[in-house]
Amino acid sequence: MFQTVEQLIENPVFYFFKEISNIPRGSGNEKQISDYLAGFARERGLEVVQDEALNIMIKKPASKGYENASTVILQGHMDMVCELNKGTVHDFEKDPIELRIENDMLYANGTTLGADNGIAVAYALALLDADHIAHPALEVVITTEEETTMKGALSVDPTHFKGKVFLNLDSEEEGKLLVSSAGGICGKLSLPINWEAAPKAADSYRLTIGGLRGGHSGMEIDKERGNANKLLGRILYDISNEIAYTISGIDGGLKPNAIPREAEAILVIEREAVEKLTKKIAEWNRLLKNELQAADPGVYVNLEKSSLEEKVFSKETCERIVQAIMLTPSGIQSMSMDINGLVVASTNLGVITATDSEIYFLNEIRSSVRSLKEHILNQVKVIAQTVDGKVETSGDYPEWAYHSESAIRDLCKKVYEKRYGKEAEIIAIHAGIECGVFTEKIPGLDAISFGPDMFDVHTPNEHLSIPSTIRTWEYLLFVLEEMNTLG
Repeated sequence: MFQTVEQLIENPVFYFFKEISNIPRGSGNEKQISDYLAGFARERGLEVVQDEALNIMIKKPASKGYENASTVILQGHMDMVCELNKGTVHDFEKDPIELRIENDMLYANGTTLGADNGIAVAYALALLDADHIAHPALEVVITTEEETTMKGALSVDPTHFKGKVFLNLDSEEEGKLLVSSAGGICGKLSLPINWEAAPKAADSYRLTIGGLRGGHSGMEIDKERGNANKLLGRILYDISNEIAYTISGIDGGLKPNAIPREAEAILVIEREAVEKLTKKIAEWNRLLKNELQAADPGVYVNLEKSSLEEKVFSKETCERIVQAIMLTPSGIQSMSMDINGLVVASTNLGVITATDSEIYFLNEIRSSVRSLKEHILNQVKVIAQTVDGKVETSGDYPEWAYHSESAIRDLCKKVYEKRYGKEAEIIAIHAGIECGVFTEKIPGLDAISFGPDMFDVHTPNEHLSIPSTIRTWEYLLFVLEEMNTLG
C-alpha cells in the first residue's frame, strides 16, 4: 500500500501526523505544539482560543447546507506518553519522532509513536484545513496533559462551547463505538528515608527485573502482564527471609498509567552471602518464567555487581519499602457482572522512585464506580499509616456514565451499518477518557468516542494501522455528512 513515509504523507491525515511528530509534545511539555495549533488556526482565519492550560479551541463555521445542523464538538489531546527502549538515543524534549512503516503499520524508531492521541489531532487538522468537506459548525478542542493528570480537560471553560454533540477521537479499536469509561485518580505514597553508613565488608549488586511487555494500565490491565515493581517487592521480601541486606537505591517504572516494564534495587550484602543470593535469583528466574509464560515470556531477573555507595537505607527503611510494595494492591480489583470482560476497578503501582529524603510509590487507580475508586485510595492511605508514610493525590477525573438514550450513538451506528454492511460494536472501557470531564462540565452533552486500530500504546512498540486510520477518517466524514439527519 505505502512503502515509504514520503508516500504516506501524501494523505492529508498522515501529512499532519508527520507535522506534529516533528514537535515535542510529552505530557507537561506542550507549549510548542499548542503554539503550532494556534498558529495553524490563525493562518486559516479561524477563531481560536489558547487558554492558560495551553488547551486549544478552534471554531469553523458550517459548510453550505449545514447551517441548521447541530454543532459538533470534536475532541482529542495533544500530549503523548514518552517511553523508549534501552539503548535508544532520543531526547523527547527536542527530538522529532522518527516514523517508519512495517507492512501496513506505522511505528516509531525505538520510542512511543504518539498515535495516542496524535491521530485525533491529525484528523482535526485535516478537517479544518479542507474546504470541500460537508460538515456542521465545528468546535475543535485539543487538550493538554491527558496522559498524566487530565489537567487540560479539567481546566477547560465550558462557556466556550455551544455544541451539545461530542465526538471524541481517542479510541483505539476500529468498528467499536465507545460509550462509557472509568474515572481515575493518582495516589502518591511517600515514605521518609533514614540513611546510615554503608558497611565496609560488603559488596553492592544491582538487582534488575526486565523483559516485560508493560502497556496501558487501563487498556492492558486485564492481560495479566507482570508488574515489575510488584515483582521486585516479592523478590526483596523473599531474599530478606534468608539473606541480610540493605538497599542504597531503588527505581521502577516511568509513568503511573503505564504497567512498569523494568525495576531495580541496589542491594548491599555481606560478601559471603553472594553465592546464596545468586542461587536465589536463578530460582526467581525459573519461577517467573513459569508464572508469566503466556503473558510475559521475556521476563528476566538479573544480578550484576555495582559500585558501593557511601550510605545506604536503614534496616527499618528497607523493611518499610518491602512492606509498602507487598501490601499495595495492583491489578484488577473488580469485574463487571453486567458487561462480560469489563474491568470495573483496578490499580497500578506504576512508579517507584527515590530522592535524598523520600521514596515515592505512585498508584494509578481507576474505576467506573466512584465509591470503588475511593475504597482503593483508602487502602493506600491505610498502607501509608502502617509504614509511617503519607499519601497525596492528583489527577482526579470523573467516570463517563452510560446513557440508555443517545442520538449521536444511534446516528453513528446507522452510518456504520450503512457504509460497511455490518453493525458497530458498542463498548465500555476501563481506561480513562476525557468524555467524563466534558459531560460533567456541559449539561446535556451527547458523547461518543471512536478511532482507528492501534496497538501496544504507551510502549516503544506502539503501532498504528494505516488502512484502519484511513477508513476511520472516511467514517468520521460520513458521520459529519449525516449530521443534518440527527434527531
